[in-house]
Amino acid sequence: MADSKETAESDEKKSDPKTDKLFNKFLNEVKAIEKKDSVLTGRQQIERLLRPGSTYFNLNPYEVLQLTPGATEPEIKKFYRRLSMLVHPDKNPNDVERAQQAFDAVNKAYKMFGDEEQVKFCEAIVEEARSQLETKITEKRKLAKKQGRDLIEEDMPEEYSKQLSKLITKLFADIEIKKKEMEKAEERDRKRQLDEEQKQIDAIKKEKEWKQEWDAARDDRIGNWRSFQGKKKSKLLKPPKLKVEKRK
Repeated sequence: MADSKETAESDEKKSDPKTDKLFNKFLNEVKAIEKKDSVLTGRQQIERLLRPGSTYFNLNPYEVLQLTPGATEPEIKKFYRRLSMLVHPDKNPNDVERAQQAFDAVNKAYKMFGDEEQVKFCEAIVEEARSQLETKITEKRKLAKKQGRDLIEEDMPEEYSKQLSKLITKLFADIEIKKKEMEKAEERDRKRQLDEEQKQIDAIKKEKEWKQEWDAARDDRIGNWRSFQGKKKSKLLKPPKLKVEKRK
């Protein structure tokens, strides 16, 4: 009994009402953000998914499906079903082409969460983003303390989520840009190699054609040489002209 009492007292000491209050406020604000985003209409969702820069925004599956990093499988399915219904081409007959593009982006993002390797990749991106954001927050707190301020922007859940989402999206985009740069470099190397191989092929072909032409002209060269030799001999064997003396 004494041990149970001590444990209970220890738990009470660990539970800080002020901390619990802040944490509950944080959760409530996050839910409010999610609720606000969830009421977007199909047309608004299409606009969101096809806005300028969507090529890179849509690399982030959390951004596409409006998920909080760390979302559970049931949550992912729930958000996917709701969003896919909103942007489905059949539900947007007046904007079928753009609806199809948005629908494809939603499907692509959802498939990423169905691939174990892709899930690990996404989780690694999130961890890196959190690490970078925490480093940034630490620096901002030091500066705020020097300026006599207790709070910074990232202390607000909405701002923290916004900054984290930006970093996650940026990391996805950076990786994609590097991937494309590598592909371009590899393509240039392949083209250079093909050009070198083509030059060698052309040189071999040219040499072969020259040899064929040389061989084809062999009989003509022999004939010309014999003709030349024949003329030379006939010129050497021709008797000299006799001079006829005139008598007086």
